[in-house]
Amino acid sequence: MDDRGGSFVAVRRISQGLDRSNTCHSSSAEFVTGSTAWLGRGLSCVCAQRRESDARPSFDLTPAQEECLQRLQNRIDIPYDGSIPEHQDALRALWSAAFPEEELHGLISEQWKNMGWQGKDPSTDFRGGGFISLENLLFFARNFPVLPDTFFAFLLDPNSPRKSFQDLLRKQEGDRSVWEYPFAVAGVNITFMLIQMLDLEAVKPRTLVGATFLKFLAENDSAFDLLYCITFKMMDQQWLSMRASYMDFNTVMKSTRRQLEKELLLEDIMRLEDVPSYKLLTR
Repeated sequence: MDDRGGSFVAVRRISQGLDRSNTCHSSSAEFVTGSTAWLGRGLSCVCAQRRESDARPSFDLTPAQEECLQRLQNRIDIPYDGSIPEHQDALRALWSAAFPEEELHGLISEQWKNMGWQGKDPSTDFRGGGFISLENLLFFARNFPVLPDTFFAFLLDPNSPRKSFQDLLRKQEGDRSVWEYPFAVAGVNITFMLIQMLDLEAVKPRTLVGATFLKFLAENDSAFDLLYCITFKMMDQQWLSMRASYMDFNTVMKSTRRQLEKELLLEDIMRLEDVPSYKLLTR
């Protein structure tokens, strides 16, 4: 959605080759600023460093963190390409997870609008976030769905952690607006927002929240996907609490980002499952 509060538009496309040269590197001109920062109890210390000519600090990474970050950046670099069979299969898998009872008529179909895409060809919306935005949605659908064969289990246990995707897709929680946000396009926007918030285009993080996230990523290779699920549920809760409507999406996203940054930097957060809003996935 643009800043004027108009219709949803595809967010800026992630370039195939991210420019990661504009970051802070260790050199003789660098110095440690302030005290060292401990990112949660039991986690190793990272030292904020910066060059005298650069006002933004950077955080040194362990070899394991560098490797995890590189793998995630490689995922971010991949654009969605509708001619690649793997991408086609992932899109079909998303439909099957979202609407297991309904047969998909084609990768270009009016049916996709039921999921919240802007038109009948979702590939035009994926260009905003790349293939990883499809992977994020698919991870959400596979790890927190409602499946027909477990429906009665959910009736017996309404707190089951496997129903969040369908709740959001079908807008089943809360007093909803007449003009709701489109589910799928909102998901692409969330992927893009997280990449920016966590500074994942840089060689190493230049914010404390980005450095904190890499601690989680080193422990869980799916940390970005899990954080995506948490953020989606958090955004929907913000939407409901603000009694938002279609034109308020940008405001809701800004509020969600502030809340997410706050929760990630809380003390005693050892893993993403400790983030307070993780419990939204189990409601």
